[in-house]
Amino acid sequence: MTRADLTKAPTDVAAMFDGVAQRYDITNDVLALGQTRIWRRAVVAAVDPKPGELILDLAAGTGTSSVPFADAGAHVIPTDFSLGMLRVGRQRQPRLPFVAGDGLHLPYRDASFDAATISFGLRNLSDRAAGLAEFRRVLKPGGRLVVCEFSHPTVAPLRTLYTEYLMRALPAVATKVASNPEAYVYLAESIRAWPAQAELADEMLACGLVEVQWRNLTGGIVAIHRAVNP
Repeated sequence: MTRADLTKAPTDVAAMFDGVAQRYDITNDVLALGQTRIWRRAVVAAVDPKPGELILDLAAGTGTSSVPFADAGAHVIPTDFSLGMLRVGRQRQPRLPFVAGDGLHLPYRDASFDAATISFGLRNLSDRAAGLAEFRRVLKPGGRLVVCEFSHPTVAPLRTLYTEYLMRALPAVATKVASNPEAYVYLAESIRAWPAQAELADEMLACGLVEVQWRNLTGGIVAIHRAVNP
């Protein structure tokens, strides 16, 4: 399934995220059954931020994912294409330098960042290969890229249960807690269409990244891919 097959057209995605910005973080915590904090800590460990480093956090939303990098002493630039998310983020995290930016046309110079990360946002890009190429462009030689995404459970019973939750329970729960439940139907469909762990690793290698590896979390419901810009 391609992006064009999904319920929401790509041009609607920014507006969709604008509409869920205010309750986005709490809704995600509820729908992920409290696992988001565990996943976020794993991303920070994979990025391994150092004091003074410049880190790009793309699809940063309200900045919740960016805070640990700032706390580690790095200079983090939370970037998102949703102006609604950025407005909420600036209210909640005024110390962070939020930037509006499109993942396919990042507003940064070549070789600017020591590390870059994107959590649950790569599948919202209409051209995944172009997005990975942009990461390569803005990363310094030797810079690290960490991608965290919903993925494919590695155990068949869990995979079946997860698919049932995605397509039935998730939209039902979202109706109770989300400001725009229809957005979570798109979420479920985009997750189901996402490539498996090895396929995404191959795509990262194809765009020129090296030392690609991945780690499954929560039985493969989420996977973290890490790579280096040569």
